[in-house]
Order: sequence, then structure tokens, then C-alpha cells
Amino acid sequence: MTKVPSQLELRLARDGRDLRAAQRLRYRVFVQELGASGPMADHASELEADAFDPHFDHLLLIDRRRDADALEDVVGVYRLLPDSRAAGLGRFYSEDEFDLSALRASGRRLLELGRSCVHPDYRGGGALQLLWNGLADYVIAGGFELLFGVASFHGTDPAPFAMALAQLHHAHLAPAGLRARALPANFQPMDLVAPEAIDQRAAMLAMPPLIKAYLRLGGHVGEGAWIDRDFNTTDVFLMMDTARLSQRHRDLYARGAGGKA
Repeated sequence: MTKVPSQLELRLARDGRDLRAAQRLRYRVFVQELGASGPMADHASELEADAFDPHFDHLLLIDRRRDADALEDVVGVYRLLPDSRAAGLGRFYSEDEFDLSALRASGRRLLELGRSCVHPDYRGGGALQLLWNGLADYVIAGGFELLFGVASFHGTDPAPFAMALAQLHHAHLAPAGLRARALPANFQPMDLVAPEAIDQRAAMLAMPPLIKAYLRLGGHVGEGAWIDRDFNTTDVFLMMDTARLSQRHRDLYARGAGGKA
């Protein structure tokens, strides 16, 4: 079981209040900080929500010192959809952007991850690591084998992070049998720079922390990115096969690595 500092609590959302507190944090990060818009942004209530929320588990990092009545106590969140629940829904959330036929045909246990975010005051510390620790507990308990979701570059013009996209495409593309592909409507090619022209240091500096965390664990990306104009992001599909983790990576995963995802 994951140990957390005494002022913090790591658990799944239990009720509607917990869910609204998660949606408040998502509003602060995705809407106010990163400029997301569209139907998921409830500006009057300062919540970022969608129709999928009631069907997901929501892993919460809570600071008990913050105002729970004002929904300001949740400082980290991860949204989790097991394959059994997706079957009841008829789809995964990320199928709005990516073709998951290969993963669905694999016969493996699937877990979709998304809406990962941390309050600005808690970044650079152990908050993301604690969330990953809690995620590891959830994965082990559920016996999930393939973890996947989307992580985002901020902005819809790929030019500023073309080097990073190309590095992902050339060095971290998923095996063909497990490769998701961005849907045609907003498909953005990732091979924008030839392999020999990539400055790997510049590419990694442009890489969001969540993507780097997956790469450290041996994660892979799908074919093509998706331009999400509502969220003002360029989304990359991330997938991790827990069966392929080395012992070193398993130990790292079990103690935490450290989105919209």
C-alpha cells in the first residue's frame, strides 16, 4: 500500500463531492491555465466535466489542509477506465481521437488513463510520484496488462515541438500489433524531422513530463498525433505493456515515476 505524508490522502473518489473537487482541479489546470474551451468547460461552476466522468474511477491526491467545502482540497487527479466498464459503455474515451482496433484485438486486460493533472503549487515535488504509486496499486489489484491514454503538447501548431514529435515517432513507435493510430479528421504526422536531424537534447526539453515518465518505463506511442482545438493541445497516444517491463522498470513503476491524459 502506498505511503503518503500525513497531510495528504491518496484514494479513489467516493461520492459526488469528490468528483466535483476533481473537476474543479481540472478546470483550474485545463481551462484557466492551458486555455481549454468547449462543452466540457462549465465556467459558471468552474468545473471541467464530461459525460464519461460517472463511469470512470478517479484517483485523487487530497491535501487535508485545503478547503474541502470550496472543492479546493484535491491537488492531483487521474481518471481510470477499466476495460470491463468500457465494454458496458461500448467504447473508450480516447476512441474519439485514436483507432484502438489493435489493442482491442490483443485479448489483453486494458486500462485507459486520462485527465491527469496536478495543482501548480504541488508540481516539482512528490505529487506526481504519489499519483503513480496509487496507479501502480490499482493496476496490480486489477491485473491490468496494457495501460494507455493520451498526453498532450500545449498548442495546436506542432512547429515548436516538431523535434519532440519526430523523436517519439522514430524511437518510440509501438509494435504494429499494439499500435493505435490517430483518426483522419485531425491527424497530424509526427515524422516532421528526419532521424539524423533530430537534436535529442532539444527534443527531450520540449517533451511534457508525463510523456517522459512513460518513456522511462519503456512506453510507446501511436501513429500520428491528434490536434484537439477544444483543449488547445496536440495529443499523443501513449501505451505501456506491463509484461515487457524489465525488473528495474518494474521497481521504478511500483514506487512511482516522476494531461490531459
